[in-house]
Amino acid sequence: MSERLITIREMCDEFDVTPRTLRFYESRELIFPLRRDMNRFYGRSDRARLKLILRGKRFGFSLEEIRQLLELYDPTERNVTQTRATIATAHDRLADMERQYDELATAILELRHQIAEGEKWLNSIQTDARQTA
Repeated sequence: MSERLITIREMCDEFDVTPRTLRFYESRELIFPLRRDMNRFYGRSDRARLKLILRGKRFGFSLEEIRQLLELYDPTERNVTQTRATIATAHDRLADMERQYDELATAILELRHQIAEGEKWLNSIQTDARQTA
């Protein structure tokens, strides 16, 4: 039984991406569509790779990190190496995200304080202006 191939339009519709995005990922050697004349056709492995690429991008992995992880795919060893590397990269990314989260929480508190101070000052100026009028 032959694998069902889908067109670039079908791939775009399935994953909500643009043709330009698919061509970019192809140029970065992240996906490898079958080329027939001027047409691109995507198989099951391309769809699986794109799903992983999009998930990696959502988590903030760089395209180079994603490419390196995808290159580790080896079904003969049940993808143990790829899974270990992905987990290690994910731990690193999670640590970065948690640090950014803490920094953002601190910045939010500081901004709230600055807003409150500014509003307090503005109210005191307006109260003074009404009292002198």
